[in-house]
Amino acid sequence: MTGLEKIVKQIRDEAAQSASEVIAQAKEEAAAYTAEAQKQAKADCAAIAAQAKTAAEAASAAAKSAADLAVRREVLAAKQRIISEVIADAQQSIRSLPDKEYFDLILKMAGKFSLPQEGEIAFSAADLGRLPEGFSETLSKAAKGPLSISANPCTIDGGFVLTYGGVEENCSLEALFYAARESLQDKVHALLFA
Repeated sequence: MTGLEKIVKQIRDEAAQSASEVIAQAKEEAAAYTAEAQKQAKADCAAIAAQAKTAAEAASAAAKSAADLAVRREVLAAKQRIISEVIADAQQSIRSLPDKEYFDLILKMAGKFSLPQEGEIAFSAADLGRLPEGFSETLSKAAKGPLSISANPCTIDGGFVLTYGGVEENCSLEALFYAARESLQDKVHALLFA
């Protein structure tokens, strides 16, 4: 082998050695990067899974809460319907009392709502038609002041309307039940659902 060939061979050997070292170092760095990337990917996956689980739990809790609220609203609406029906039935049962009992109730109401002055009491056409005989005298004794019965019927469905000097006080069953509705609702609720 000549001197030139030895130099070329030495250069080739050194280049091959250097290339092997560079390749080995590159493989090492690639393995380290791969391991780090896998480690980071596992950590990211775990974080994403934890976030997804938290979000799913929050969504589930929100859905359960919304469903519970919807159920409570439906139950409340059903209770309100039942209470309204009971109150309407009570109002109807008063309207359909036998004449004596109905007008005894009217006398009690007149005693409670009348003023100690002269006034007029108006009934519905149906009640005017079924006034008991001598009711005017009985009414005068029950009321706090003299009341004359109006010949003109008013458009109410049970009860009466008192008039004092042009000022009316609506004592119809509908108005009285409406005024006492909240208290009646509480009582009916306590009776039905307690």
